[in-house]
Amino acid sequence: MEITTEKIKELRAKSGAGVLDCREALKECQGDIEKALEYLRRKGLEKVKSKANRLAKEGLIESYVHQGGRIGVLLEVNCETDFVARNQEFKDFVHNLALQIAASAPSYISREDVPEEVKRREEAFYREEARKSGKPPEVVEKIVQGKMEKFYEENCLLDQPYIRDTEIKVADYFGEVAAKLGENIVIRRFVRYALGEE
Repeated sequence: MEITTEKIKELRAKSGAGVLDCREALKECQGDIEKALEYLRRKGLEKVKSKANRLAKEGLIESYVHQGGRIGVLLEVNCETDFVARNQEFKDFVHNLALQIAASAPSYISREDVPEEVKRREEAFYREEARKSGKPPEVVEKIVQGKMEKFYEENCLLDQPYIRDTEIKVADYFGEVAAKLGENIVIRRFVRYALGEE
């Protein structure tokens, strides 16, 4: 199948990937733009995983105050180089994460950050709740798994639906940006304040 320049341009506009990467993706996916986008996303995520052990000491600290000073967020996101830290796409990414935190009030960055005692307490609560409804044990476990997924989605930043595109999770947005920038990016820490909250 011949890969036209127009197709490459279209894929490039949608993905932000380089010309050669777009051509390769279109060849692999027989010219299908949607499949090529997914191919590029997978390939980018693999690159991101391979760079995950590289040191990320540069980056930005972003502050965001919302609703006339009623909600505030302070966030640190690291990258490997000062060059990327000054990149507008990286700056936009960090700002969008601050907006996400202000809007969705996560407690943790990822599910790996949730303390084991909190996981055990939540699972025990959901298990007891499901047992009281008289469900069989195998159904109870499925209910507990489903409720824990919902818990992670509500409380973990990377598991939350992204506020600017609820079809994807924050982790997907994070992966796309990291793949485009080609560096290890780390959401180091955040704090969210809401006026009057303990």
